[in-house]
Amino acid sequence: MHYDFDKVINRFHTASIKWDESENLFGEKDLLPMWVADMDFPAPAPVIEALKERVEHGIFGYTARPESYYEAVIGWMKRRHQWSVQKEWIIHCPGVVPALSYIVQCFTQPGDKVVIQPPVYHPFTNVVASNGRQVVHNPLKLENGRYTMDFDDLRKKLDPDVKLLILCNPHNPGGTVWTKEELTELGNICIEHNVMIVSDEIHGDLVLKGHTHTPFAAISEEFAQNTIVCTAPSKTFNLAGLQASNIIIPNDKWREVFSATMNILSLKLTNTFGVVATESAYRFGDEWLDQLLDYLQQNLDFLTEYVEKNIKNIKVMKPEATYLVWLDCSELGMDTDSLQQFILKQAKVAVNQGYTFGSGGEGFIRMNIACPRSVLEEGLSRIEKAVNSCKGAVK
Repeated sequence: MHYDFDKVINRFHTASIKWDESENLFGEKDLLPMWVADMDFPAPAPVIEALKERVEHGIFGYTARPESYYEAVIGWMKRRHQWSVQKEWIIHCPGVVPALSYIVQCFTQPGDKVVIQPPVYHPFTNVVASNGRQVVHNPLKLENGRYTMDFDDLRKKLDPDVKLLILCNPHNPGGTVWTKEELTELGNICIEHNVMIVSDEIHGDLVLKGHTHTPFAAISEEFAQNTIVCTAPSKTFNLAGLQASNIIIPNDKWREVFSATMNILSLKLTNTFGVVATESAYRFGDEWLDQLLDYLQQNLDFLTEYVEKNIKNIKVMKPEATYLVWLDCSELGMDTDSLQQFILKQAKVAVNQGYTFGSGGEGFIRMNIACPRSVLEEGLSRIEKAVNSCKGAVK
């Protein structure tokens, strides 16, 4: 089946946070939303058909996860990532970010330290700080257009109060796909210092050509026993609104603790449509995903060529994964506030500002390119015209 990713679908008046809430969130009218990480593409046809069939049944009572659900998740991990997952390892949670918060609550105490690696997805900071834990920054290094980990800095900061490290694998922003060698060094350091690793792998299916995602817990049994892996179909298949994720915990003791917390919070039950969509996506979504990845690569190539030709003051950091492109705007010569206002008021494009991702993000913007190419071209054209009409802002 051929999927038409060029088709523009009107998402206004669907309670879309990305489209209907942009004006309220950014304070500007007529914005082109290219920010939050959901796609402007319909889910795979088999998922839509499975949901229609479930709707036609007409009864939406309490819903269990059938054996076929677990088989679908296990099959996907084996087929796409060569990772053998056992059924009992899989714990449901309404989303990866809630899971991160619950994990912090379960495995650390108030005042304990948790390491994150900025610039990084900003909820990582929130789930640590809002739970009364101390955030420890292990900043990434930007080398030859790719983020790398600073292991020397990490070793210096892993004192006995550090209990946990939250890893973004692949990394957001920037789209770095951590190599097996990089992950192995990280894992060995954390084991040496008795630090648990929580690996957020929600973008693990969205790896571009020439790169391979390595599930952290698949590297070794020792790593598996020191790792909680957070996965979801939400980014892969554009299902974020269905509130479904699978938290994979090989360590029996840790799994028991986390599962008990889900019970205490009455979060064990699942959304009926989340169950249906997840199973269908993992069973029948390969063809759609393969075509999507080809289209995203073409969009990335288009963006790179467009920016290099027409917006020379902005540099593209080419992602190895995700549909979120990290754009270096430092040559525009603007401070953080000026850049934010320039993109919103002059360009009329809603993007994520780099400073919100923490240290190292200043001067960058994050653009979502999971949209029809005509929408991408419109966004780039708006930025180009704004830069050309604002000569005084450019060095």
